[in-house]
Amino acid sequence: MFALFESGGLQFRAEEGSEVKIPHLTANPGDTVSIDKVLLINDGKDSLIGTPYLESASVKAEVINEGLAQKIDVYKFKRRTKYRKLRGHRQKFTNIKIKKITPPVS
Repeated sequence: MFALFESGGLQFRAEEGSEVKIPHLTANPGDTVSIDKVLLINDGKDSLIGTPYLESASVKAEVINEGLAQKIDVYKFKRRTKYRKLRGHRQKFTNIKIKKITPPVS
C-alpha cells in the first residue's frame, strides 16, 4: 500500500516504514505528526483518488530529525555596472518515517 500526500506545496510518495525528506515542520524529533492532505491511496488492487484530497484519509508519521540541505549559491550580476551579489541559501527539511496509512471510511 502506498499513498501520495502533499506537504509544503510539494507531493510525496510514501509506503509504510519508508523515510521521506519533506519541507520543514514545526515538530520535535520523536513527535508523531498526522498529514491530512492525502491525494491518492493504492492498495495494490484499487486506487482511491481525491478531488483534490481524500476525505478522512491520513498519513501518520514520526519525526526522525531536522536539518539543512546543501548550500545553494545565488549569484546576481549586471554587466558593465560593477553590480555583483553572491548570496547563499540552505533550505530547512524534516525527515519523517511513515508509520500508518489510513484509508478513508467508506
